[in-house]
Amino acid sequence: MMETHLSSVAMNFSQLPKPFGDWRSLLDRATPYLFLLPALVVLGLTVFYPALQAFLMSFTQYEYDITQPPTWIGLENFQRLLQDDVFWRTLRNTFVYLIGVVPILVTVPLGLAILVNRALPGMRWFRAAYYTPVVVSMVVAGIAWRWLYAETGLFNQVLNGLNLSTGIPWLTSPRWALFSVMAVTVWKGLGYYMVIYLAGLQALPGELYEAAAIDGSDGWRKHWDITVPLMAPYLFLVAVISAIAATKVFEEVFIMTQGGPRNSSKTIVYYVYERAFQDLEIGYACTIGLVLFLLILSLSVLRLALDRRTTRSTPLS
Repeated sequence: MMETHLSSVAMNFSQLPKPFGDWRSLLDRATPYLFLLPALVVLGLTVFYPALQAFLMSFTQYEYDITQPPTWIGLENFQRLLQDDVFWRTLRNTFVYLIGVVPILVTVPLGLAILVNRALPGMRWFRAAYYTPVVVSMVVAGIAWRWLYAETGLFNQVLNGLNLSTGIPWLTSPRWALFSVMAVTVWKGLGYYMVIYLAGLQALPGELYEAAAIDGSDGWRKHWDITVPLMAPYLFLVAVISAIAATKVFEEVFIMTQGGPRNSSKTIVYYVYERAFQDLEIGYACTIGLVLFLLILSLSVLRLALDRRTTRSTPLS
């Protein structure tokens, strides 16, 4: 009875006048966009509109007295940027940060994931231990590491006890400050990227490793022959995520060094903060932020290009 009623309703809809039928078809096509509309409104108000405002303000002078409207100055901020020695120093520090952190965060977490991806007693505790730094607040982690790096901190006490050094100025020397901050980023990111790799490893079929063992590929050799090629998409994903995170590093620098000594650990994001909120040079800070956006965009485009090239060159069999 119910099926007969539904079929009659469907026939009635099919016999509706053409204008009403066109309106119904239009409504069907618009339904997905109506569901997306709330999210688009929120993104427009919180992301797209502020980004457009920041882009426009990079061509203005808006500083000190922020109660006054911005003044259009064209490309003067970009000309000033080219002559700003501190900006070039922060850009160099950011690239050093990128080169020093990303290779470690791409390779070491994969090794950790392979180690914990075993059915051994207590392996869950090792996974939890490796992941614990991820859930620790960066503020807490930065303060704790600052104590470890102190003149009388644990690291210098150990070096002094081993008669290796009387003390290293980890955070007060231009030679060591940036690398000391980089160590905190690596320590906090290992567990996060390990989980990404672990998800990929658990999706690999075990038959491949059994076949490799028959062919004589065992131990770490099987991971080089099987794991690394099949984990290539995850490797590229971690590479781009860690690269973007490295270019946007801020909390570690703010808590541990404040960009010092002598701008040796100042990154481009911290320089944006310094110009915008300490010096109140909003327009110039937006100009630096635009350069940061282009840098992150280029990294994303590079990742997509490498990913497509890898996909095309990887055989299906």
